[in-house]
Amino acid sequence: MSAAASTVSTAPSSPRQYPMFDDLHIASGATTPERRLSLGDLPPSPLPSGKHRIAVIGSGSWGTALAKIAAENAARHADMFEPTVNMWVREKQVNGKKLTEVINKTHTNQRYLPDVSLPANLIAVPRLPDVVRNATLIVFVTPHQFLPTVISDLKRAGAIHPQARAVSAIKGVEVEGSEIKTFASVIERDLSIPCSALSGANIALEVALEQFCETTIGCPSAADSALWHAVFDAHSFRVTCVEDVNGVSLGGALKNVVALAAGFVDGLRLGGNTKAAILRIGLKEMTEFCLEFFEGAQRNTFSNESAGVADLITTCYGGRNRKCAEEFVKSGASFDDIERRLLNGQKLQGTATAEEVHAFLKAHGRVAAYPLFERVYQIAFNGMPPAQLVKGL
Repeated sequence: MSAAASTVSTAPSSPRQYPMFDDLHIASGATTPERRLSLGDLPPSPLPSGKHRIAVIGSGSWGTALAKIAAENAARHADMFEPTVNMWVREKQVNGKKLTEVINKTHTNQRYLPDVSLPANLIAVPRLPDVVRNATLIVFVTPHQFLPTVISDLKRAGAIHPQARAVSAIKGVEVEGSEIKTFASVIERDLSIPCSALSGANIALEVALEQFCETTIGCPSAADSALWHAVFDAHSFRVTCVEDVNGVSLGGALKNVVALAAGFVDGLRLGGNTKAAILRIGLKEMTEFCLEFFEGAQRNTFSNESAGVADLITTCYGGRNRKCAEEFVKSGASFDDIERRLLNGQKLQGTATAEEVHAFLKAHGRVAAYPLFERVYQIAFNGMPPAQLVKGL
């Protein structure tokens, strides 16, 4: 069954310069454009200015980190991009002040990344239609629970430029009965614009602090690859583009289910052997799930790219899903309670994805083929003792 379808930063707010990264390149055989692109060769903007305008929908820690990179690149490549990058911020109060005003005056997101300086050309905007108006490159990076409302609001406002392109950095999948879709395909379907997918071994704070890492962007065309590479590739944030939107999307979603399993292992105080086994089994189930249910998915995306094995390792040792799953075992509290206590208003993705994947596999009679995914679901939702995680794997 098939699913439906760098150069060193010179921005004033980026004081960390790491010239030792300039010549670092590890080939992956992917479709990444040459690093030192001639921007004149990139797909032209449909705007009268001839420049692309970037908008970011989402302002959590990950959204802010990506917006920071995009704004710095927009300032650096003034011949290609409009200088201002708008970022949608759900208005909240921070010390009695509006979060948008705090971000625009202090150039810090004091709610989610308080110790990171943001470029002055990154503008927090509270109204969603204003964020995307005349934007040709739109980054979606909201919790996936909010995406249907975001899409509905954008359609109602008629604010999307007809020649815009999108990229999804949202983790998760949409399941309706026996149908499963990635959020890149949902955005593409509902907004009638091409949508790529970005995912990788990327802890938001480390990315924002310019610690070296890689990411993968799955793109539907060479034009999308060139544009999104120009938006995000930086001296400490190396971008590889591949022609596998589904594989990149599913890597980012399913690794959170495996990270819950890794957190259960840590909460049970089991050792490195057990955790390594869980990661291997988890990567195998991630790969086989994508190959079985998503046409055009590539095995190499999981074994060779940051969106696959590298992201899985990072998330299983340092991500919020692992952290909350460990607390679930130790405290006996519900995931809802743990999310409220530990995540500062952010959302846990692994539990929602585990529930959605279980529903999909059950509808297809394939639950038994993915025993690790099923154990995670049963522990998280049906009271299975966490110690049963490894029984019979």
